Amino acid sequence: MITELPTELQAYKRTPTFTQATVPTGLLSDHHTKDGVWGLIHVEEGSLRYRVTDPRRCSSDTILTADQPPAVVEPTIRHHVEPIGNVRFYVEFLKAPPA
Repeated sequence: MITELPTELQAYKRTPTFTQATVPTGLLSDHHTKDGVWGLIHVEEGSLRYRVTDPRRCSSDTILTADQPPAVVEPTIRHHVEPIGNVRFYVEFLKAPPA
């Protein structure tokens, strides 16, 4: 699993804060970001399971918590999340600035 972002990226969007009751179903099943779009999963409270399921990467299953750095989501790499009990989290999206 990648743990650092390329230095030239800039944040351009973020989701609302989700809870175990409000997390969109699309995030619970395999999905991916667009080409060139990176994500950071910020856990504010509780625990969230982050699974990378893309065949182009080694599978990973990581428990994210508020006391850890945000999880890095690579462009086009298939993944999903799963709340573990009560959780609050959001996703920040980043991309390279226009040339």
